[in-house]
Amino acid sequence: MVTGDWTFYIRTSKEISHESRMTDPLAQIVSLLQPGAPFSKCVTGSGPWRVRRTQSPNPYYVAVLNGSLRYWGRKSGEIIVNAGDFILIPFAQDFMMWSAVPSSDRDLVTAPVILPGGDYRVGRADGPIDMRALVGYCVFQSDDAGLLSSLLPELVVVRGEHRLAMLMQLLGEEAVGSKPGREMVLRHLLEVLLIEAMRSSAEPGNNPGLLRALSDDRLAVAIRAMHAEPGRGWTVTELAREAALSRSGFHDRFQRAVGLAPMEYLTAWRMTLAKDLLRKRELSVSAIARQIGYSSASAFSVAFGRNVGVSPARYASQAAAASPGIAAEEFEGAIA
Repeated sequence: MVTGDWTFYIRTSKEISHESRMTDPLAQIVSLLQPGAPFSKCVTGSGPWRVRRTQSPNPYYVAVLNGSLRYWGRKSGEIIVNAGDFILIPFAQDFMMWSAVPSSDRDLVTAPVILPGGDYRVGRADGPIDMRALVGYCVFQSDDAGLLSSLLPELVVVRGEHRLAMLMQLLGEEAVGSKPGREMVLRHLLEVLLIEAMRSSAEPGNNPGLLRALSDDRLAVAIRAMHAEPGRGWTVTELAREAALSRSGFHDRFQRAVGLAPMEYLTAWRMTLAKDLLRKRELSVSAIARQIGYSSASAFSVAFGRNVGVSPARYASQAAAASPGIAAEEFEGAIA
């Protein structure tokens, strides 16, 4: 049985093709999240200021364009974010941001003020600007905190990456514009931004998760193979052969890196594909079973019920009745 929050979302064609072994699981999963940027604004600061956020429900990002600011989170503690730095807060949590030079008033809480032209100001309304940042949050049409938590730590800090600075600038310009194709451009910019942020956290010493495994060249080969051919009758021995490791060595290494055994991970991925096909209601249960590697509809139904908690038919009915879409917050709530 698969445990933990390993739930994936995917959009596929009617038939699952046998893609090349060059499949990139990270890029694939980020695109599956279908990110959007409903709110992204430029915020300027002058003098002392402090902004407190409480349990933001969506991933929140800050890119400092000029000057610097201070960030505090319960687990990260206080850090200084300078021009060219980017931070991503993936999960609901309390945090604060304040001016680089702290105020003597420890109880100071600043309410952002909207300026002519749409920018926001924190601190003195008529003082010289000493900080400029792009802030906002992203939402996922396939909203799944479990998947994001398997990929990212509680705080991502990327320092001085010119590529990210350019991406954030493009994202900010696109967010305030109304050019044709705006939503598609925003989605793809966010996909690239998330990949860059994830790359920065893909270190071998990080907590178990897919990114840690993808930073291991041997394990990455096996993971790409599973993603490329999810319907193949993989065994641990075959996956170990793909990774050029012994069976026991591969199993232990995979478990330590991912936090799941190899076959648990494969089952989670297969269930993801199955759920997507069931939502589309284009194929029979038998056809779905064959596509994702089960010998019969009954074997698939048993596995699906054990891992998802309902039968395939019940899941399809529930998905059809569910209301699509995600409610968006007002932007003022995103920075206040």
